[in-house]
Amino acid sequence: MLEDCFVTISSAILLGIVQGVAEFLPISSSGHLAILQNLFALSAGEEHMFFDVLLHLGTLISICVCYWGDIVAMVREVFIVLRGGRRADGTPVQGNLGAARLFLMIVVGTLPLFLVLPINDSVEQLYYITPFIGVALLLTGCMLFVSDRMAPGKRTEKNMRFRDALIIGLCQCVATIPGLSRSGTTITAGIATGLDRGFAMKYSFLLSLPAVLGANLLSFIKALGEESIELSMVPAYLVGMLAAMLSGIAAISLMKLIAKKSKFGWFAYYCWGAGLLTIVLSLTF
Repeated sequence: MLEDCFVTISSAILLGIVQGVAEFLPISSSGHLAILQNLFALSAGEEHMFFDVLLHLGTLISICVCYWGDIVAMVREVFIVLRGGRRADGTPVQGNLGAARLFLMIVVGTLPLFLVLPINDSVEQLYYITPFIGVALLLTGCMLFVSDRMAPGKRTEKNMRFRDALIIGLCQCVATIPGLSRSGTTITAGIATGLDRGFAMKYSFLLSLPAVLGANLLSFIKALGEESIELSMVPAYLVGMLAAMLSGIAAISLMKLIAKKSKFGWFAYYCWGAGLLTIVLSLTF
């Protein structure tokens, strides 16, 4: 019993680290988790859905930690806009409310996700088709390779256009396919629309907040309706969530450094290698 518990917690930690790292590095967390579970039967118990909810909650917390200042600024400036451009003390605010505008762009970029809802069950079935995930990883590598050769723009939250947000939002819809990196897809789309590379990354991560929160809510409701949660597994689940949060913070910090050097090429080579290996293993096992 003690040995089984140790193995379960070890699996939860590994899956949490994979989730946290792959969620923010442009290598597809959903694809990696599906590969581990499909090919190696690596899991933290039978109730996968509830555990996946907690893993994504861990990465959600990591975004809030790393971008807490931006989140607070958006909330504050949205309230200023609702008060007619005045602070709480009644004094008018001069200049561009960039954080409030960023919030609006996140709302606009999130709207296309509603297009995925009618086909969500079909998309989820792709998680069990391992060769397909391998091909998607190859496409992610190609996308990252191309992004390194794009000339980055200069637009930020102050002059980002509505059509930029919609294009990035549509690309986020496509990236719900396992094996396609959500961060890689949206960052590449941001650069293609003329966003500053650093801002494209920040917008990509903040755009994931409502997406992950909404997906978590739907998955949590579905998990409660379809499977009983084994209370003895909760400690392992929470350890996995903590691992996802800490590794997510580390991955975001690394991405900030990489954005300054404007190179994602190494991730392209990794995705190509991982994609080929996944296809070979899926045909061999």
